[in-house]
Amino acid sequence: MTAIYVDADACPVKAEAETVATRHRVTVWMVSNGGLRPSQNPYVRHQIVDAGPDEADKWIAERAGPSDVVVTGDIPLAAKCVAAGATCLRHNGERFTEANIGQQLAMRDLMADLRAANPLGAGGGGKGFTKADRSRFLSALETALRSAAKKGN
Repeated sequence: MTAIYVDADACPVKAEAETVATRHRVTVWMVSNGGLRPSQNPYVRHQIVDAGPDEADKWIAERAGPSDVVVTGDIPLAAKCVAAGATCLRHNGERFTEANIGQQLAMRDLMADLRAANPLGAGGGGKGFTKADRSRFLSALETALRSAAKKGN
């Protein structure tokens, strides 16, 4: 059975994931360390995990499989889910795949090293999340759910 797993702490597309899940009558798991307002939607499940690094990631990675869709900005989590056969999407709709996850991990590590080497701590915070990003996410989630449903049948 297809499910959507959302790494919900700081996720800007929770409402969009809920809307698409409802349209497709698919369960969406909002996984967080707490602090989220529960939805009354019967397709939305909230999973509160222990406080601590990567607890939500561990919970999702243990459950996501070939017919599931994972929404995350966390590259190591995406790598685990891609390896398990799940479809993984960033918040802006970009897809993590077997072909690009290695490069994504390497870039993440490089950027962490560059930030650590900056003695002044200066640097940008990345680009902002736009309406276009939200639109691309909605389209990508629709496509991913259709594809995942075929895998599950």
